[in-house]
Amino acid sequence: MQTWPAPAVPTLPGHGPEVQVRGLDGHLVPAAAGPVAGMYVCGITPYDATHLGHAATAVGFDLLHRAWLDQGLEVRYVSNVTDVDDPLLERAAELGVEWTDLATEQAALYAEDMTALAVLPPHTYLGAVEAIPLVIDAVARLLDRGVAYRVPLEPGAGGDHPELGDVYADAVAQGIHGLTGMSHEGTVALFGENGGDPERPGKRDPLDPALWRRERPGEPFWFAGDLGTGRPGWHIECTAIAEQALGDHFDVQGGGRDLCFPHHAMSTAHALALGGHGPRVQMHTGMVALSGEKMSKSRGNLVLVSALRERGVDPMAVRLAILAHHYASDWEWTDDVLDAATARLDRWRAAVSGNGGPDATELLGELREALADDLDTPRALAAMDSWASASLSIGGEVEGAPGVAARAVDALLGVRL
Repeated sequence: MQTWPAPAVPTLPGHGPEVQVRGLDGHLVPAAAGPVAGMYVCGITPYDATHLGHAATAVGFDLLHRAWLDQGLEVRYVSNVTDVDDPLLERAAELGVEWTDLATEQAALYAEDMTALAVLPPHTYLGAVEAIPLVIDAVARLLDRGVAYRVPLEPGAGGDHPELGDVYADAVAQGIHGLTGMSHEGTVALFGENGGDPERPGKRDPLDPALWRRERPGEPFWFAGDLGTGRPGWHIECTAIAEQALGDHFDVQGGGRDLCFPHHAMSTAHALALGGHGPRVQMHTGMVALSGEKMSKSRGNLVLVSALRERGVDPMAVRLAILAHHYASDWEWTDDVLDAATARLDRWRAAVSGNGGPDATELLGELREALADDLDTPRALAAMDSWASASLSIGGEVEGAPGVAARAVDALLGVRL
């Protein structure tokens, strides 16, 4: 999968403090355990254009990436594109286009949006189709370990070898129930609402997720030896990519909060069942709403980054609108939010337009401290607002200070002035 070009990150004097983030238990913990920081962020299913929810997730983890670099760490950032999945196949059928063409088109548009928003690209960026050999190997190992099993197929499925069946993870054997923090009834209901199939006949437990879906008439499939022709399940895709790119233990698994269960719980369970450790920390971005409801493709209440760009909206204003909210908070997109971000961007650009200004040394420290405290962007933006107000109202005689402020905001917040 082709990624997008990396924006230049200005070099700043010194280094920022250790970045701490809130884990699932609500306690602050170091985001990275050592000099090499590994992060896996779940990517898109490319059946529609990038909306503000996708953008908020990408920008949120871009902040962590930038803060780690400023801390002086080596970063290994990995992400995926689920370029074969039921929603993609269904949308392609609705539009009357090839699913491969739709996936390629929308993945390219996502890359354009990320470029415009100055998001640092992943170092490893794999599509589900590219990762099929990794998935096949992982599923075979899970079967060998006795923590996965085959489920009989309905008539007409399975191609030349229907006896092989679909492959499912054993939720009990993999300890999935212990990773949810919810009641069994609650998890089963949520599983069904988020792409699961709790009513599938032949499963040992309603919560068992698919690892390998056998060939069905009219669906794409790949040859997988003893697994039989088919395609990957969703959760094992991310497990296999993360294992290949980051090893059996890494720092952060990230995505939108709607991925907390089932996706992150199940992909972590798969990693543990394969003998790894999974992520040290799970981080989730909040939900972005429009007109009082969570922005989502299924509802169709979307604000698309590409549409905003076509209207002439500055991508840096879009990024500032996102940064005005803490990454983990829920918020609502409105015209007022965009107007406020645009006005802020104009003020900041005016404030750094001169040769001299207020000393920006303290500003740099405040930005670093804010990001080290669970990526507190509202606090960081307030610090820059204060410096910009002083620059515009009082001025200053520190030559080069506007350049220091502009480079700090660019490097740490990803906002180009």
